[in-house]
Amino acid sequence: MTATRPDVYSTHDNGVLRVVINRPHRMNAVNTEALQNLSTIFDDHARRGDVRVAVLEGAGRAFCTGADLADAVLSGPPSADTIDAANDLARAIRSFPTPVIAAVRGPAAGVGVSLALACDLTLAAESSYLLLAFTKVGLMPDGGATALVAASIGRARAMRMALLAEKLSARDAFDSGLISQVCPDDAFDDELAELIRRLGSGPGKAFQQTKDAINDATLTELDSAFERERAGQISLLAGADFAEGVAAFQGKRAAVFGG
Repeated sequence: MTATRPDVYSTHDNGVLRVVINRPHRMNAVNTEALQNLSTIFDDHARRGDVRVAVLEGAGRAFCTGADLADAVLSGPPSADTIDAANDLARAIRSFPTPVIAAVRGPAAGVGVSLALACDLTLAAESSYLLLAFTKVGLMPDGGATALVAASIGRARAMRMALLAEKLSARDAFDSGLISQVCPDDAFDDELAELIRRLGSGPGKAFQQTKDAINDATLTELDSAFERERAGQISLLAGADFAEGVAAFQGKRAAVFGG
């Protein structure tokens, strides 16, 4: 069974749900509508109880490169609705009743990092990377990233990743404990298929109880992070540094922030 919405599609076959961000022309940068449509897919299947394992992935050369800044150029900055949609999607993934795999090919940047880490297992191709790019445009991480990253790699490395907006290769992300698995690009499909097979044929109720217990123990600050990030981001979106960041992005130049 295949379900299609603007910029998003999903397939459901033999208990395997595959949810695809389908904006390859924008390197799978997302807008409010795409985030809401992704949440709807996860919420609908959570209610049905018809999934044994889910996969979140991106079409083409990227997993997700964050919020679509082209929208900010054309129609103004992202609104609270966009932040709420990102938070709702991260919540929907975290609370999904069966394991969710993030299949990361190519870059995961901005809120793409949040979505990858909200999943229970993150498999990354060796050529991929993760990048909290928010400060490059005068913003702060959102989508729960301030909790999700720190819960995995600790305060010091999370702070460096968030403040300096440095790329973290898939291999370095694995070595630091940020993701659960990295593999050569040419082995990615086979490794993903094996993960799907193992989770899809495993004890569903035990998996649900296990993921909930681990998430409850390690992501105690996630809901509070959503609230803090929302308040901070709304303030920053109205600031001069974000306007400069978008102008620099559009002009393909380095931003000059006023602080």
